[in-house]
Amino acid sequence: MSDLETFRKETAAWLEANCPPEMRQPMVDESDACWGGRNPTYKPGQKEWMDIMAEKGWTVPDWPKEYGGGGLSRAETKILQQEMARLKCRSPLSSFGIWMLGPALLHFGTEEQKKHFLPQIARGEIRWCQGYSEPGSGSDLASLQTSAVDQGDHYIVNGQKIWTSYADKADWIFCLTRTDKSEKHKGITFLLFDMASEGVTTKPIKLISGASPFCETFFDDVKVPKSYGEGVSSVVFEENRGWDVAKYLLGHERSMISGEGSSGGGSLGAKFADQVGRDDMGRLDDPMLRAQMADIDIELLAFRAMAERFGDTFKAGLCHPAQPNMMKYAGTEINKRRHELIMSAGGSQVLEWESEATNGGLTARSWLRTKANSIEGGTSEVMLNVVSKQILQLPNT
Repeated sequence: MSDLETFRKETAAWLEANCPPEMRQPMVDESDACWGGRNPTYKPGQKEWMDIMAEKGWTVPDWPKEYGGGGLSRAETKILQQEMARLKCRSPLSSFGIWMLGPALLHFGTEEQKKHFLPQIARGEIRWCQGYSEPGSGSDLASLQTSAVDQGDHYIVNGQKIWTSYADKADWIFCLTRTDKSEKHKGITFLLFDMASEGVTTKPIKLISGASPFCETFFDDVKVPKSYGEGVSSVVFEENRGWDVAKYLLGHERSMISGEGSSGGGSLGAKFADQVGRDDMGRLDDPMLRAQMADIDIELLAFRAMAERFGDTFKAGLCHPAQPNMMKYAGTEINKRRHELIMSAGGSQVLEWESEATNGGLTARSWLRTKANSIEGGTSEVMLNVVSKQILQLPNT
């Protein structure tokens, strides 16, 4: 414990000395997140903070040092996160490479793949997107039809993906392809390739929130090398064994999405007391609204405790395979209710869509965006089905 307390003090002092002032301001919208990549657009302080943290290995603090990480233990990583939250330090790097592909490579990748891709992810040099869902393959993902035909030293990829988040801004894609049509689950291969490859095109999909984070992605005779040199294969794990990688990665994706449920921070009642009015005790004046916000605050605290326990059991190899589904359902549903309550508390003003006073209708747009949380990464209905069968052991009928 004394070692951890020393680590906490040293970490706090280092963050205080090195985090740029701009990176200790509240994030207003998605543009305040730093995604890195080949052609990034940085706001003041973003690249400085990303580079400082990457140099220390703290963009991925619990990854091994040889792959660009910090080599921290689970306990030390928790302390780093706690101190960053206390000092209001923003995350230095947002990355599907960190949240999804990286863990899959650490588990399934060859040593050559790890040494090639992981340090670039840790330094924010590659921005990745995920090629999973297709127009006819959503919940039944294993029915995907995007094909990768073996041509000796390369594959020819043809097909279409949908809901590929930020595909129009990504440098590379981790993509599920069909390499054997005779096997549904055993005929899928997990491929890594450059989005700048000839034959790759993207088309943004506009959402009801007005944003376009999702895209349609098309592959027309895309040539994907089997090797990127020095033993670095474009195939993760084995040909026709991509479903094993896909399932593992989905667990990390669902855990990532579930985190939306705990991202609010602070008491809702305290946030809205000045706006709605205070009673004689300084509390939010509306007792019904105060009780509803207290309920959400309690649910968020319980969810965060569950998420921390999940992280510990996952690291220890004791996590139930369906636990990410449970986390994903709980987190996204809490997040939806939280934003619905924020809309209720804000009154008619939060319905405004474009003015500077409402930051371009940020509250309403954020509320609408939460509707996608319970669809992307597996719908809430599918998550409940998985939990009922695999955790509760309920019958199919």
